[in-house]
Amino acid sequence: MKKSFNSKFIHHYSWLINIVLVLVMVVAYIWALQGLKVDSALLKDSWPYIIDFISRLFPPDWKVVDIAIKGLIETVQMSLWGTSIGAIISLPIAIASANNIAPLWLRWLANLLQNAVRSVPSIILGLIFVAATGLGAPAGTLALSIYTVGYLAKFYQQAIEAVDARSLESLQVIGASRIQVVQYGIIPQVLPLGLGYTLWMFEYNIRAASVLGVVGAGGIGFQLKSYIDGFEYNKATTMMLVLLVVVTVIDVISSKLRRYLDSM
Repeated sequence: MKKSFNSKFIHHYSWLINIVLVLVMVVAYIWALQGLKVDSALLKDSWPYIIDFISRLFPPDWKVVDIAIKGLIETVQMSLWGTSIGAIISLPIAIASANNIAPLWLRWLANLLQNAVRSVPSIILGLIFVAATGLGAPAGTLALSIYTVGYLAKFYQQAIEAVDARSLESLQVIGASRIQVVQYGIIPQVLPLGLGYTLWMFEYNIRAASVLGVVGAGGIGFQLKSYIDGFEYNKATTMMLVLLVVVTVIDVISSKLRRYLDSM
């Protein structure tokens, strides 16, 4: 009876609820804008400096293409290994976080672990592993692995929680253990979606690996920062253009693979 009353109330006053939501959003954006303390006069005067900096980036210096390709190969290698290691670690964490299979105490711990990992910026992870292993790709790969866990574990968790509950109940009725429920009821349904998420994360990690190069964690980002620090902007442009081409190609390929997996 109470549920029916609530449904009728929401139906009749949906327009009022929508207005309230819009007003709340407007107030939130006004509050956020005040916190930014935007100086319109300063923004207006900054355009010549922006244009001057962009003009220094061109024309690209194609003499460093071989260095860019070498750095990019290292970036892709870091992303491949970092994503794979992170995906392997993420799966048990996601299973432990899922509402439909894990007990409350385990879900609490697993979600706390996910939130802790996501709260650490990738740059900080890079600094930690550079301090542990020294400059180079190993530090970047380890940083990407942990960074990947923070996101893939959440994506996997949501995929697990979206599985058909009736199939899990059927397995439980016939006496299947928790491990068997995961093996035969969850993984077959989650696998295509999980692979799609993993491909997306691999593509994203190529960009993240480029950022990690700023702290000396290998990849094309290290060369990019070196050229910018040395005011060799034309060479930095070449690095960015090579990265743009490869990221675009990988995006096209991974998009097609994700569509294929979705069709499964």
